[in-house]
Amino acid sequence: MEALFTSITAVAIAEIGDKTQLLALLLACKFRKPLPIIAGIIIATLLNHAAAAWFGSLVQQWLSPEVLRWLIGISFIAMALWVLVPDKLDEEDSKLLKYGPFLASLILFFIAEIGDKTQVATVILAAKYDSMFMVITGTTIGMCLANVPVVVLGKLGVEKLPMTLIHRVTAVLFFALGISTLVF
Repeated sequence: MEALFTSITAVAIAEIGDKTQLLALLLACKFRKPLPIIAGIIIATLLNHAAAAWFGSLVQQWLSPEVLRWLIGISFIAMALWVLVPDKLDEEDSKLLKYGPFLASLILFFIAEIGDKTQVATVILAAKYDSMFMVITGTTIGMCLANVPVVVLGKLGVEKLPMTLIHRVTAVLFFALGISTLVF
């Protein structure tokens, strides 16, 4: 259960203000059809994070426990620093909007997650915990907790979130995960 709850928390907080959350807002404003957008987000996240978790579990098998502990701890600390760099939505993403809400959401989210903070966090979490299923479930729930309200509410109040504070809290969370991995 620790893998599930840590994955939910880490990804839900890391996703706030992330490029894919901005993408969710763009899709919500463009299409105004929350259900197909949410379905696209869920499927894209499941596919992307399953691949990331699989890679993380492979890394876990290749490395000794001591090397893995240091790699995971340092990776969490690096994530803490990376979270402090705000994301921007690429202009290229808008070209795929012509495919409708579901397909545009599916394709854009899958592509946007490649190499994204939450995908890297999924790799790290899968390497740390011995339960790919719990990590994938947790990271997908975390993505939904951060993105579904944005899709449902659209522009209402999203711009008023204290993004700097949220990024700092997220950085502290990842830093604490890194230190606890190195120490315990």
